[in-house]
Amino acid sequence: MNIKKDLYPSRKENKAKVVERQSPIVYSSGEGGPLRKDQLQSYEDKGYIILEDVFNSEEVELMKSELSKTMKEKQHGGAEVIKEPTSNEIRSVFDVHKDGQFFQRLAQNERIIKVAEQLLGSKVYMNQSRINFKPGFKGKEFYWHSDFETWHMEDGMPDMRAVSCSIILTDNYEFNGPLMLIPGSHKWYVSCAGETPADNYKYSLKQQVAGTPDEESLSWLTEQAGGKIDRATGPAGSVLFFESNTMHGSNGNLSPYPRSNVFFVFNSVENKLVQPFSGLAPRPEFLANRKSFEPIEPQSGLLTEMFNR
Repeated sequence: MNIKKDLYPSRKENKAKVVERQSPIVYSSGEGGPLRKDQLQSYEDKGYIILEDVFNSEEVELMKSELSKTMKEKQHGGAEVIKEPTSNEIRSVFDVHKDGQFFQRLAQNERIIKVAEQLLGSKVYMNQSRINFKPGFKGKEFYWHSDFETWHMEDGMPDMRAVSCSIILTDNYEFNGPLMLIPGSHKWYVSCAGETPADNYKYSLKQQVAGTPDEESLSWLTEQAGGKIDRATGPAGSVLFFESNTMHGSNGNLSPYPRSNVFFVFNSVENKLVQPFSGLAPRPEFLANRKSFEPIEPQSGLLTEMFNR
């Protein structure tokens, strides 16, 4: 697949600029999916939606157990393991949907797949997966950014037709470093200043610099949102779906309460990756799936049942 025109150029000038989004937000008519019309409208307006009680308490405990087991197995590191910049604490483990066991089955669960299909108006495949852990007292902040800007420039995602799905495994309070989102920011694209360093991912996964918006653009986006910044708070078992271009970030976790989640990025099968628009070599496979675009077939049932099949 060759894309002749870059719809969303970035990192090519010395000054950032904000341009209007050229892509749809909700790609389906809204019929035949789990989301109601008012929920679809909320996603269209804000760029995200939080669904509570998607997974029950037993399923949450199972997910937490599997997350803990995976983190222990990966403690000695590897390319797919990202640790905090100032400690040996694991921050993220990528590519968990390829474990051939629990997380692979979780990634096929119809409760999340059907929502992704409804939002993107097509079958979906897994572009990226990971588990995230922000420990109490030590979890570091992550600066404001649009995922799409990075995926477009460094991975070659052609258009804004992907959705991030964050399964919340620990209660998200306002004080334990939850995700912050600027509502409505997905309707605008911040073309960032500067260039992309070679192998930027080796540094950006711990502390992003290239592809981060300038303060003037962030202030403007917040003004468009009526001065509002939302926090993705909610009980364990909730699921946050947010649009690929929604501006988001998080504060450090100074509380005693850790925060963890399972994170899947679903991309439309009609939006497969091409060569990165930065002109550099693609990031590694564990960050952006370029080998398998097979659509995910939704699987029904409780996770406790799936795990025992």
